Amino acid sequence: MEKNLILTVFYTMKPGCRETFLNRVRDEGIQTAIREEDGCLCYDYYCSAEDKNLLLLVEKWTSPEKQKIHMSQPHMQRLLAIKDDCVANTRFGKLREED
Repeated sequence: MEKNLILTVFYTMKPGCRETFLNRVRDEGIQTAIREEDGCLCYDYYCSAEDKNLLLLVEKWTSPEKQKIHMSQPHMQRLLAIKDDCVANTRFGKLREED
């Protein structure tokens, strides 16, 4: 049986850019577009209560192949531009879970 793919992405934002990033991702419809992609089960951002420049993204996909297709979508180019403006550092993690 295929396993779901869970990714974690830790963003260290440029000083004072966390809200700008979140607002742009929401206002430009990027988060909605990603959530509507085939295979997307979860795509949520979480803010640190202690560090105003830390942001966690949790993604859950039905398969690694669906997540790979996700990375080639046009709205991902817009997201990369926003990240260039707002993100200082990115750390990735990957987990798998049984269906």
